[in-house]
Parts: sequence; C-alpha cells; structure tokens
Amino acid sequence: MLKVVLLAINAKYVHSSLSVWVIAGGVARYAQHPHDVVVVEATINQQTSDIVDVVAKHAPDVVGISSYIWSAALLPELLKLLRERLPEAVFTLGGPEASNNVDFWLKRGANYVLQGEGEYNFPQFLDTLAEGQMGQGDGSRQGDGSSVSLVRQKNRPPVSNRPPVSEPIDPYTDAFFDALTGRLSYIETSRGCPFQCSFCLSAGSTVQYFPLDTIKNQIFTLSQSSTKTLKFVDRTFNCNTDRAYKLFEYVIDLDTTCCFHFEVAADLFDDRTLSLLESAPPGRIQFEIGLQSFYEPALKASSRIMDVEKSERNIRTLMQIRNIHIHVDLIAGLPYEALIDFMNSFDRAYSLKTHTLQLGFLKLLHGSVLRKQAETYELQYLPEPPYEIISSPWLSVEDLRILKHVENALQHTRNKNRFLSTLDYILTTTGERPFKLMQSLGANVPNHGTQLEEYVSQIYEFCAALPGINKNTLQDNLTSDWLSMVKGKNTPAFMKNNDKSRDHVAAEAEKHLRRKIRREEYAVLSSGKGIFVDSDDQNPVTGLYSVHTVPKGELH
Repeated sequence: MLKVVLLAINAKYVHSSLSVWVIAGGVARYAQHPHDVVVVEATINQQTSDIVDVVAKHAPDVVGISSYIWSAALLPELLKLLRERLPEAVFTLGGPEASNNVDFWLKRGANYVLQGEGEYNFPQFLDTLAEGQMGQGDGSRQGDGSSVSLVRQKNRPPVSNRPPVSEPIDPYTDAFFDALTGRLSYIETSRGCPFQCSFCLSAGSTVQYFPLDTIKNQIFTLSQSSTKTLKFVDRTFNCNTDRAYKLFEYVIDLDTTCCFHFEVAADLFDDRTLSLLESAPPGRIQFEIGLQSFYEPALKASSRIMDVEKSERNIRTLMQIRNIHIHVDLIAGLPYEALIDFMNSFDRAYSLKTHTLQLGFLKLLHGSVLRKQAETYELQYLPEPPYEIISSPWLSVEDLRILKHVENALQHTRNKNRFLSTLDYILTTTGERPFKLMQSLGANVPNHGTQLEEYVSQIYEFCAALPGINKNTLQDNLTSDWLSMVKGKNTPAFMKNNDKSRDHVAAEAEKHLRRKIRREEYAVLSSGKGIFVDSDDQNPVTGLYSVHTVPKGELH
C-alpha cells in the first residue's frame, strides 16, 4: 500500500480546493490496489517550511501536487525542501501550470508530470508505481526525460477509455466537510467550454455535462453545510440554456442561506431565464460575466464570440432586478486594443453600474493559443508567473502604468462598494470620464494598504480641488457613503460637526430603530438634513447598510 499526500496550495485561506478531493475520490473508486490517501490544503501565504512540515508528518511514499498559476512561483522552492525532507518520496505534478509546461517542472524537482483528467489517470499511475512497472507506457513524462508514466497491463484500459460521464466522482466526503470549516466551496457541473477564446486554457474543449440528479444532490448537500458561498467552476455555466435554467430554478427554490456564484455569458440569457432570475431571493445568486472588451478588433483577434449589444442589454436588465450581485471583467492587453480603445471599453462597462468591474491584465498562460501567438503579435510578458503582459504594439509600458493606477483606484473604491454616491457626484459635476477619474485617483491617492480613515481624508482633499466641486456637498456625500459602508467605525475628523440638531437626529433615529444609537451612526449634513444608519439592515446584494434621512424641517 502506498501512502499518498495530495497537496493543494490555495490563493487564500477562505478558498478550498476541488481538484484534490476529486482525485482522492478517483483513487478510492478506480485504483486496483489499496492506497492510503490524505488531502493537505495550504495557502500561498504560509511559510514554505510550514507546508513541508505538514506534508512530511504523513511520511508519504508519493506526493501529488496540484499546480495553478497562483501557486507556481513557490513550487520550485517547495519541491526542493520536500526532496531534502523526503528523499525517498516520489513527487508528481498535475494541473494546468505543470501539464502545459512539462520540461520546466521535470527540471525543478518533479519525478513525473501527469496530463489529463486526474481522477482517472492518477489512480492508474499509483497502481503502476505500486507494481514497480514504471517505464513502459505513455501519458506523462519522467524526471529523466523518458516517457514512462501510465504503464498499462493487458487487462487495464488506457486512460483515454475513461469511465462514462454518467459516473462522476462525488468529492464531498466526511473528510471534505471536516476540512471545509466554512470556507468557499466549489462544484463542477460540466467540464470544457465550446468557445475558442485564445487567452483561455479551456478554449474549444468538448463540453461534458454531468447528470442533473447527481448535481442537484451535491448542490443540496453543500447548501446545508458550513459553506457560505458555493462557486460553480463551469467555464461558461449557461452555454446550455435549458440546463442552466433547470439549475437556476433549483438553487432559487432551495431553503438555504448559501450564495451561488456562476461564471456566465450575458448574451446567452434568454427572456425566459431573465424572468426566472427575478424570483431569486436577494443575495442568493452572483454572476461573474467576462465581457473582456467592447472593442471588436480585440474580440476578433482573441476569437472571443459575443453579441456585444445583447450582453450590454441583458446586464442592464439584471441590474434593474436588484437581487443578483453582478461582476463584470475586462482584460487590458488584448491584441489591437490601444489605450484609447480600452478607455472606451472601460467607460462603457462602468456605465452599466455593476457591483464589481474587474480590470484584469492579459496573462499569457502556458497552453493558451495566445501565448503561442505572442511572437506574431509582438506581445512582451513576464517570464515568470503570472506571465502578465508588460508591453505590446498597442500598449506601451507607460500605458500599462496608467492602467495600474486605474486598477488601484477601482479596487479600493467602487469594487468594494465604497464612496458610490461620491463618485457619482464627482462624475456628474465635473463631466469627467470614469476612466480619467479613476486614473487621477490612482495616481494621486494611491492605496497600498492605507487605513480607510486616512484614505477617505485623502480622497476628500484631492476631490475638493477638482473644478466645480462644492466642498460641503462633497463632504455630505462622503459622510453618507461612510455610514453606509462601515460598521462601528468612528467618523473621520473632517466629517464631524457639533450641529445643535444632532440630538434631534439621534432621537428620531432611536424612534425608528427602537434602540439606543451610537454616536458614529448618525450625522447632520451641511444642508441641515440629518442621516442615520441602520447597522442591522445590510443589503445582501451590495453589502451596504441602509441610511435614513431626517428632513431638515423635523429637526426644529
């Protein structure tokens, strides 16, 4: 019996790993020899030596490591330390980062790199290793460069003859839930993507759909667990409209407080599905929508097929429903999209007023079509993970610096639901474009770990100097935003006043809330109106607290 550790290294503690639990389930179901498998989950924020300690205490014969772009940078050092600590162990890598860059990892401490679907080929790998027959097959690469991994006995089917999709692995074991402890969990209802986006590793793969009854049972089990958010890892969840409708309907009807997160294509929503989504309880569903760009030449060069106008129309419809958190993505650095073109895409996306507008930067991933085309397009990118673009014929180094400023401001304001009415006031009053405002904020008020109290003061000082801005109105907007977005924090000094009406505001608030109100929960604005926050009433979609107004006439 081989003692096996399956190691996942997550980007954050709140994340969990799906892949290693699926592979563990594959070993339990398909291995022909008994193997003792333990799953270890770590994070990139841990000391590498601490991860080694956790793995080593199990004294494994085999360590299987799942590799992704977020963990790739620490893996060489981790493999080195593991080899020193466990000199007799066999180290096997899988996952997109290793399987698309085999030679690199074989030179950095991996004995084997497996390619393909781990729940099927890893059990065979372990059986072959246990039988001492490595060195006669194909399917992976060994550290000495020979092709050896999956030895096939005459009575053992090759990996390509995997079990039918009607028999998916159920990774949600007692051990999984013991390790979950309230973190985000993940579920796969289909595998593959029918679209050809050249920046994506899933481009053009055949879509396998797992049985609906099996998926519904898994969703129910997870919805009753300690997890607060369940993320569907399907690359385009609604590529099959009828199937997506049935699963949306199922999660809407569940008796749960769990939130369900889907990656979807906005242009694939039909009227029937949009109508169904209106019935979702507020906060039950989150959508992540990959717009990537509104610039047609960039979309065409990236083989990104999208009905731009329909996407925009459907996003506006979803925002009007007000019960679903909407996150949209843009990618800076796509071929042919210069700074001015991206600026137009950004402003158009900003106008949709979604809850999150993610500004990402093109990453030339191993195995992607666009990485293979990088020389043709003259794309320059970081040689190490995350392989991010650093210049192109359309974006200079300076252009990308500007985009980084925009990203910084966006991430610390709008994308955290901060200063929303303030931003609207500034844009309306100055007539500035959203891109330009974010660029100015990011350049002049950068946030690199700034305390929120200091950050809001810096925003006030900067924005008060903008043309046409009334300082009192700016302060009123910031005060209202502050009350809506924080709980239990003292108001920054520049927002405070000792208006004689404060006591009246407090009295009105206490009548409304039917409890004592704390000093940081109410304010009097320059207009003479009073405002107070109900910190027990948080919007499940936006995360903001409700702010109530006491008209000026009621304060005397």
